[in-house]
Amino acid sequence: MIGRLRGVLVEVGETDCLIDCGGVGYVASCGARTLQRLPAPGEETTLFVEHQWSAEQGPRLYGFPTRDERRAFTTLIAIQGVGPKAALSVLDVLPPGELAAAVAREDKAAVARANGVGPKLALRIVTELKGKPLGDPSFTPSAPGVHVEALPPAPSVTGEAIAALLGLGVAEVNARRAVDQALIRLGDEAALSAVIRAALQELGR
Repeated sequence: MIGRLRGVLVEVGETDCLIDCGGVGYVASCGARTLQRLPAPGEETTLFVEHQWSAEQGPRLYGFPTRDERRAFTTLIAIQGVGPKAALSVLDVLPPGELAAAVAREDKAAVARANGVGPKLALRIVTELKGKPLGDPSFTPSAPGVHVEALPPAPSVTGEAIAALLGLGVAEVNARRAVDQALIRLGDEAALSAVIRAALQELGR
């Protein structure tokens, strides 16, 4: 079972990308948002992968920039009527944290913004995701009428790295882009100092 790909990005298509890992090329289907965040071809990248098999298409790999997105994807496709394409579309418009928030407030319209997801399917998604973790344990929509006292989130490497770049006078949109690219290259478990260095390298390109 393939769980992660780390290698050189060879090419990016409309719906997938090709990554060379030690001389073996892997094609991973990805959402539009993930494809837009990939580095330029020829650079190293990392994707967390979900391996699916179907009678029509055979084996297929689906790639995500973080573990949380991969977990949210597997939770979504477990819902009746939600295939991989629809799950990727949902995550394109609602990353795991935003999806959990939409489910908690029963915002069917937000889910229905995804391509290929109509009102009925959006309602089913919102209903079935109640109480299910969407990646990180903190992304768990509460059931109706149940109040959950949430602890303040710990500072994330992403947030701290962006704050550090903002302190250096970098515009927020450029700081976020650079940190996103750095995390794709290094992985979401990278140390803060390494992420800041890689982000500064991205800004210097």
